Amino acid sequence: MAESVHEGQKRPDGTPYFWHPSRVAKIVISELEIRDINIISAAFLHDVLEDSQVITAEIIEYNFSPYTSYLVQMLTKDIKAEGLLRDIVEKEYVERLNGATEDARMLKLCDRLDTFRCLEFNVKRNPIKYVMETTTYYFPLAEASENPKMQYIVKELQAARNKFLG
Repeated sequence: MAESVHEGQKRPDGTPYFWHPSRVAKIVISELEIRDINIISAAFLHDVLEDSQVITAEIIEYNFSPYTSYLVQMLTKDIKAEGLLRDIVEKEYVERLNGATEDARMLKLCDRLDTFRCLEFNVKRNPIKYVMETTTYYFPLAEASENPKMQYIVKELQAARNKFLG
């Protein structure tokens, strides 16, 4: 489903967009050693509701599970917002994630981690802003957690940030 939705989409570096959710799923499986099919499915599907005009939360629930649908909904935000509205949307999104399950927060951080690891390939127009936004808004989602998987993601994010910033 995710591959179909992202068919033809490219990231700014020219790579197929589907590679991004595939790498997020790989982080979940290989680095965090998570085998929960709901979490893995949500990793693949995390951008589907943003990028499809056909797929709905109900379709995801029907084809996968209520929990997978919940996770994807928690990871979905209004990506079309611009300017000051974008900052408001970002803050509301982080507040929603703060109240979401740890699985949702973990997936969001895996999403950010993959993008951090690709910053040197120009996947973001303003990578410094992306790094600062992640540090300010998203690191706190994990820093208070005692979950070793969340701590691992934070350490990897910090390492990728430091590598990028020099």
